[in-house]
Amino acid sequence: MERERERASEHSGTETSGERGRREEGMRTRDETVILRAEAVLLCSVGLLAAWMPTAAALWLSLPTSGTKCVSEEIHAGVVAMADYAVIHDDDPRNTPTISVKVTAPNGDTLHHKGNITIGQFAFTSNEPGTYLACFWLDGANRGAGTSVGINWKIGIAAKDWESIAKKEKIEGVELELRKLEEAVEVIHENLLYLRNREAGMRDVSEKTNSRVAMFSFMSLTVCILASVVQLWHLKGYFHKKKLI
Repeated sequence: MERERERASEHSGTETSGERGRREEGMRTRDETVILRAEAVLLCSVGLLAAWMPTAAALWLSLPTSGTKCVSEEIHAGVVAMADYAVIHDDDPRNTPTISVKVTAPNGDTLHHKGNITIGQFAFTSNEPGTYLACFWLDGANRGAGTSVGINWKIGIAAKDWESIAKKEKIEGVELELRKLEEAVEVIHENLLYLRNREAGMRDVSEKTNSRVAMFSFMSLTVCILASVVQLWHLKGYFHKKKLI
């Protein structure tokens, strides 16, 4: 009997060790699953932020035979912007017409101006918030030949060379995606602050406009009352003079 009990206790101890091993293995599997889910959520967040933010735009402009066609972009102060452009002429690629390009700031300063080209690029850092304008037109020798221009305009984090940053700072994988996510969050925060400031400015203008309208209404009412009093006084004097009353 004692031997059977010793065998049973040894058997139960062996089963307990096996269960502990399986439990530890299961915990490690759950930890790996949690890490994988966190990485997936992080990548999805980066993708959603990149899709939500208008940081890059590919455009196709059909230039008129005479005249200018422009594309504008609303950019905040201190934002890096760059664009590549090229003439697209499928009718006769060997005789591609040349164009002229001019990029201007909100205050009218010229940031980029080139002529007699078929391909090029420009880059600048905005000094003030506002609408930046890029205008394209056909050169004089090519007037009458319709053509198109392809533009790839990048702003903010989309204009950064992330490959160079990753090599310089020796980051990759999830760490690089975290860096992109941090930059995107900062840009969103700056956009929210900009929108809040604009909303405050518009609210001040609305309040000033309402006060001016109220003052103008009060002055108009006062003038009408004074005009009515003067008319009554004049009519009363006229009737007294004619001895009608």
